[in-house]
Amino acid sequence: MNNIQKTTDVILIGAGVMSATLGSLLKELAPTWNIKVFERLGSAGEESSNEWNNAGTGHSALCELNYTSEKPDGSVDISKAIKINEQFQLSRQFWSYLVNSNLIHRPQDFIMPIPHMSLVQGEKDVAFLKKRFEALSNNPLFQGMEFSDDPEKLKEWIPLIMEGRTSDEPIAATKIDSGTDVNFGALTRMLFDHLKSKNVEVNYRHSVDDIKRASDGSWEVKVRNIDSGSSEFHHAKFIFIGGGGGSLTLLQKTGIPESKHIGGFPVSGLFMVCNKPEIAEQHHAKVYGKAKVGAPPMSVPHLDTRYIDNKKSLLFGPFAGFSPKFLKTGSNFDLFGSIKLNNVLTMLAAGVKEMALTKYLIQQVLLSNEKRVEELREFIPTAKSEDWDIVVAGQRVQVIKDTEEGGKGTLQFGTEVVSAADGSIAALLGASPGASTAVHVMLEVLGKCFPQHMREWEPKIKEMIPSYGVSLVENPELFQEIHTSTAYTLGLVEKESVEDNSSDVNADVSVETDVAAETNVDVETDVEASVDAAADVFDEKV
Repeated sequence: MNNIQKTTDVILIGAGVMSATLGSLLKELAPTWNIKVFERLGSAGEESSNEWNNAGTGHSALCELNYTSEKPDGSVDISKAIKINEQFQLSRQFWSYLVNSNLIHRPQDFIMPIPHMSLVQGEKDVAFLKKRFEALSNNPLFQGMEFSDDPEKLKEWIPLIMEGRTSDEPIAATKIDSGTDVNFGALTRMLFDHLKSKNVEVNYRHSVDDIKRASDGSWEVKVRNIDSGSSEFHHAKFIFIGGGGGSLTLLQKTGIPESKHIGGFPVSGLFMVCNKPEIAEQHHAKVYGKAKVGAPPMSVPHLDTRYIDNKKSLLFGPFAGFSPKFLKTGSNFDLFGSIKLNNVLTMLAAGVKEMALTKYLIQQVLLSNEKRVEELREFIPTAKSEDWDIVVAGQRVQVIKDTEEGGKGTLQFGTEVVSAADGSIAALLGASPGASTAVHVMLEVLGKCFPQHMREWEPKIKEMIPSYGVSLVENPELFQEIHTSTAYTLGLVEKESVEDNSSDVNADVSVETDVAAETNVDVETDVEASVDAAADVFDEKV
């Protein structure tokens, strides 16, 4: 063993989109800090961030029905949808900043405009979808959403789904054109290329085997070179554990109090994929349905247009399953190894509570290919099994913990940051909406772990993310301005649409000028100021 000890400022464990985002933020906020990255696989974005291991939905609650729940009085609660939409807007702003600053290039290689749709069948669900539409469409974050229960209109929107449909059961959909398809694998690789250009040391095929406190309060990380078998010890003032499903095991090794009474429930998945151009060209949307009773939210069925390697494909799924692995490339002993004395009761309580989920996962594991095709035909009645292949998706590890609301052993759906009281170490656990809200989550990490720097960093953060600290839903004009400018920067709209907005501003200036002239007011100075203001607005949007 090589007992060489090395010291750095920050260590990022895992080369996924979370570490890439945190590293990119820190390099803008504290450019002199030394950062090292350790990744057990051979390149960046190969686990959960990989484009074939997730659905690529830019999660902004435009189509995901599980983000809007029906209250006992029949009304629809859209608070979670608003929250997730605002969080995705932060990601769009940061990505736009990186593009405008020439730190990453060709946004079309990782993000594409795709309509987001919700599709339901049956009288009860159609009534719910209409109430959901009415609640969302009145909100500035969801402007442009359309609803239809007219089969002829649905044939225009989703011809592949409507073709051959013979059921007389009511059917309805909502559609909003401002959705996106995001290749998080490509984005992750771009961000790591950027980090390496900023002298961030990225070490692939290096496994972090242990983490413990050093006598001076820093953290000592034991890192093994997988190819040579040699180990090194690295010390850092701050560590971020962004190892996807593998984060829980590493968090437990730290021994911090916050790591106690937390468990993980692994869920695997499969997608069906169609790469035939003549079929893929018949569908252009991400269409989300309703999850079956007992299914986890991440198993909501959806038919997605995907753009991967500049090729259009269709993905359907996911079909959930169970594997004791915490990573797609992990070990069958991951789940059992995560059970400790401090969390065994939490895990047992979850096992008792989640019998319905366990039963559902077992049923999913036992599904034959023909049964999967039958579920596909609920979306595409004319689907043929020979046109679709199976892709194994990434592993997700849902957090299990004791909560006041749910009691002991409550299964959590979503992402969660666990950090030490002194902010010296943080880990990201959980799953969807995950990557879509990476910037929001990493800003949370910065706030928890570097509170002494936040006042100093705030101007730069606001430069990168103009809506930082501001509620977009309460500032619709700011939202519209940001949404328009980021859409243009990321190539989601044509330049003409931004110029149209600018021409409206100039038209307003012209009207003001005419009125002033009619009243014989000397307006030369005012007109010049107004034109300058219009130009400033246009520059901001572009």
